[in-house]
Amino acid sequence: MTSPSATQDSYPYRNEPIWSRSEKAVARTAFDAALKRDLQEVMQETKQMANQINDPADLWDLEHYLTQRRKEIDRKYDYRYSQLTRVFGRLLHESRLSEEELRGLGEDKLKSIRSFAKFLGEMDAA
Repeated sequence: MTSPSATQDSYPYRNEPIWSRSEKAVARTAFDAALKRDLQEVMQETKQMANQINDPADLWDLEHYLTQRRKEIDRKYDYRYSQLTRVFGRLLHESRLSEEELRGLGEDKLKSIRSFAKFLGEMDAA
């Protein structure tokens, strides 16, 4: 017997992985940790840039930097379960996340994450 959450009607995407409660907890912790590190980096860079503001044009450079980084972060950090293996693959590829932080995910998800990270590495090399 299958659980109601795994039926075709409630799970519209056939290839979408099913996340257990423990996997969801691991995923949330890893996701939040990577996002926090990215935001810490932005805060550090922003402080350095702010300390170097000498004229009004520098303000707009800082605003542009923050806008660009926000867009990058918003695109990168998508916490939909249907997207998490790609998100984690990208974060692994960018060394923003370690495989250790993903311990507790099922081998099917880890394989998909590693595969996407490898694909991105090959794309960079091409």
